[in-house]
Amino acid sequence: MAKSKKSSSKPAVPIVNRRARFDYELGDELVAGLVLTGLETRAARDGHIQLKGSYVTIKGGELWLNNASFSLKLNERGKPGARSVDTEPRKLLVNKKQLASLAAEKKQGMTIVPTKLLTKGKFIKIVIALGKGKKNYDKRETIKRRDIEREHARMMK
Repeated sequence: MAKSKKSSSKPAVPIVNRRARFDYELGDELVAGLVLTGLETRAARDGHIQLKGSYVTIKGGELWLNNASFSLKLNERGKPGARSVDTEPRKLLVNKKQLASLAAEKKQGMTIVPTKLLTKGKFIKIVIALGKGKKNYDKRETIKRRDIEREHARMMK
């Protein structure tokens, strides 16, 4: 009998941009594909990506993911576990109708923010959302509300 091949990697846990929920009031979400190289794909599957501070722009009729940190594993002899951080723009894959709706919302002052990176299955996808930036007083109100809810939950126990 042939042995089944088990993957030695960790279970597919989405990489979440928690800062986006704090800095923006998020609206509609959209799942887009990413154009990646082999090293970038390995970094994504291993969870060596940081979406904090990243954003999406529209250039030349295409969506681009900017400022996302990919920690790439270098294949150099004598340096086990050596990594380099790469933040260059990466192309996102959406259809024309989705791109047109995103462009219309962006003209109205909305920001396109990446919220999650999904690595489950064959493809690597990114969830992007339209967001409107919060002011400092909105952020303080969010913190206050979260603390009150946490305290109520503690009292109920």
